[in-house]
Formats: sequence, structure tokens, C-alpha cells
Amino acid sequence: MMNAPLKVAKSLTLDSSKPVAVPPMPDYNGRVLAYTATAAIVATCLYQSVVPNYMYWLLAGFVIWPHIIHYLSRRTILRKSPRIRQKMLAMDCAFAGGLIGLLGLVAIPSVAVIITAMFSCLIVGGIRLWLAGTVLMTTTAIISVATLGTADSFQSPLLTSVVSVAAAGVYICVTAYYAHQQARSLMQAKTQIQNQREQSIALSHKLSKYLSPQVWQSIFTGERDVRLETQRKKLSIFFSDIKGFTELSEEMEPEALTELLNHYFNEMSEVALKYGGTIDKFVGDSIMVFFGDPTSRGSREDAFACVSMAVEMRKHMKIMRQKWRSQGIKTPLEIRMGISTGYTTVGNFGAENRMDYTIIGKEVNLASRLESLAEPGEILVSYETFSLIKDKIMCRDKGEITVKGFGRPVPIYEVVDFRRDMGPNRSFMEHEHSGFAMYLDSDKITEKERTCILAALEDAADRLRQEEV
Repeated sequence: MMNAPLKVAKSLTLDSSKPVAVPPMPDYNGRVLAYTATAAIVATCLYQSVVPNYMYWLLAGFVIWPHIIHYLSRRTILRKSPRIRQKMLAMDCAFAGGLIGLLGLVAIPSVAVIITAMFSCLIVGGIRLWLAGTVLMTTTAIISVATLGTADSFQSPLLTSVVSVAAAGVYICVTAYYAHQQARSLMQAKTQIQNQREQSIALSHKLSKYLSPQVWQSIFTGERDVRLETQRKKLSIFFSDIKGFTELSEEMEPEALTELLNHYFNEMSEVALKYGGTIDKFVGDSIMVFFGDPTSRGSREDAFACVSMAVEMRKHMKIMRQKWRSQGIKTPLEIRMGISTGYTTVGNFGAENRMDYTIIGKEVNLASRLESLAEPGEILVSYETFSLIKDKIMCRDKGEITVKGFGRPVPIYEVVDFRRDMGPNRSFMEHEHSGFAMYLDSDKITEKERTCILAALEDAADRLRQEEV
């Protein structure tokens, strides 16, 4: 008469080597068990003459009805009805109320039927279905009692009481067992899902080391498909390499050279990511970065961010040179940089089983050419880049160059500095001579650091004065 616990799935296979079984009791089996228990109660009542003998037809109904309702809910148009399981259980509750009336409100058998119905409602549909089932059962019980009347005695014989309690107990225990097994399996599935999620996160973070963070994020959030496709976009392209690296590689051991290069790439990458650049690749001692894809703040802002990154890289190299000197590296390593802005083809290039997210086009060639023409510590930009940043960054005209792929000579400019940092109000100072190097950015210095720096400068000044005397 009652339904079984909510069926989730027969099995969850989260890992092909570790299937997680979820064995809830099917609706059909649960209903057969409930109606069999109710039939046992009614049969005992008939045997002990608790109810009239003409109610033998109920036993046949209890045997046939589970199969009928299974057919209706699975084989007919009713299977498309929303919440069909709850509706069928509500019908069972209505039948339970009618049965209570037929029993004449005999106490223990009636209570056994009520407990069985209410337990099923709570398991399957929660409080809402329990309330609805209670209303239906009460209504049909009142109608049935009003039509047939009550029994002569509300007390039942001992055998009827024992069978009623046992039948309801068996149904509740079996249903609770399957509910417990289902909850246990779901907890195992949840644990396995959590473990696989943690493994996937760890793996994705490892894979992210081979991709620019912007590209990795766009792939893992579903914003970008991993397939061979490209598009035309206006980008700002940056190239840099280290002047003097070839000579240094001949002087240093490979292990020390590798450590130095990795340190350099790590520091420059932090600067690039700070300004939102997409790191394309490292080739030897060269770095290629572009701005404007996968995300863009507009051509003007992208160009300004690219040049701002280059300026900070140039300043940061002064700090790194001081550190390298303290490690015994005397070769004065400096970077040279080139930047161009224009339309390029960006996207996934390669084969279906091996792709590279990069850019191609004449603007890429121009940026590479500007980098090769730049002097140590110099940043050269194309006219397109200059036109986008000239209101914020001071540049110097460097004439024109001829570049393959361009029909006319290309005007180029040298980046001097931010306009806001020019003049007496600039926030930084830098001096570098043999035996002396200083880089000062007052905007980044705390009060505590300011005191220590002043003491160090005064001590250095006193020592220089003493040696002069």
C-alpha cells in the first residue's frame, strides 16, 4: 500500500575501477511489501472475526493492486505525469484511510496501517507529502466510518495485535535498511566525488603551468573551446631579450645559467601578469607577451598596459642586476624591448591532438624587429602604439625603419618614461655606476623602511666623504 524510498540510481560509476553501488528499494518492491504486510493484518482480522467475512475480497485486491499501479505508472501515459510517485503514494494513503474505516477503527490494526502509510510519506516526500497524505487518509477514514460505522470493540485479539505490529515493523525495518544503505552509498559517492574533484583541481593547476593564466581560465570556465579556430583582433605585442646573455652563457656553468634564467623569467612573468598580459612563450632568453586576448580593456588601455609593463620590467632589471652582482655575476645584463600594436590572427594553431595558442601576423614581425633594433635598456614602439599612449607616456622620435611586409617605412619611437614621473615630483630615482647602484621608488616605501634607508644613505655618504678627504 505504501511506496518505497526515493530511488536515486542503480549505480554511480565515478571511477571505472571503483564503482559505487546505490541500492535503493524499487517502488514496485516497496509497494508489494507494504500491501503484503497489510494483507497479513487483514487476514488475521478475518481469521479472528475482527471484521466481517465479506471482506475476503480485500485480500485479492491487496495482491493485484501493486501490479496494477506499477503498470499504470510505467506503461501508460501516466508515466509522463510530473511527480507520479507522489501522486500514487497519495492514492495509497486514501486507500489506507478507507481500510481503517473498514476495520471499524479497531485500535492496533488501524494504528499499524497509519504508521506504515505515514512512514512511507516521510521517506518519499518529506513533510509536505506527509501532510497531504494525512489529510487524504483522515478524509477517507471519516467517510468510510460514516458509511459503515465502527466496530463493536476497539480492542483486538492478541494474535491480531501481534501480527499487526510485526507486519508494520517488518515493513519499516526493511524500508529503513534500504534507506540506510542508500544514504551510506550516497556518502561514499560524495566522498569519491570530493576526492576526484580535489585530484582534478590539482591536475588542472599542474596543467596551468603550461598555459597563460588567462587562456587556462577561459578553457576551464568553458568560455573557450579547445579546437582549431582563430580570429582577427587588435593586439599589442611585446618582445624582449637579454643583451649579453650569449657571452654570459659561455662563462657560466649550465646549472647556474639555468637558475639565473629561470629567476629572470619568473620575475618578468610576475610583472607581465600584474598588468594583465598573456604570456605567449619563452624562447631562449626571449619573452613574447601580448595584450587584448582572451580579455581586452580596449586598444588604448591594452597598449598603455603593455608599455607600462615594459617600463616596470626595465626598472626591475636594475634590482635584479644588483642581486646578480652579489652572486658574483659581473656581466651587466640588460634587456631590450619592442612593442607594436595592430591586427593579428590569434587562436589555436596546430593539429587536433596538439595545439598551440599563439598569434601570427606582420605586427608580430614588427615587434620582433623593434626588439632586435633596440639598444640595451631601450623600449622601441611602433607609431600605432605611440599614438595610443602619447598622452600618458613621453616618447622620443627615432626615425623610420623598413620592415618586411610593410609597403612603406615604419616610424618608430623610444619610450622615455611616464609623464607623471617626469620633473621634480617624480616618485623614483635611479643611479648606476661601477661600484654603485641605486633604485628608489618613494611611493612603495613604508615609514619604517624610510628610516632604515635614510640611515643607510647617510652612512654611505659619510664613508664617501671620509675617503675623499
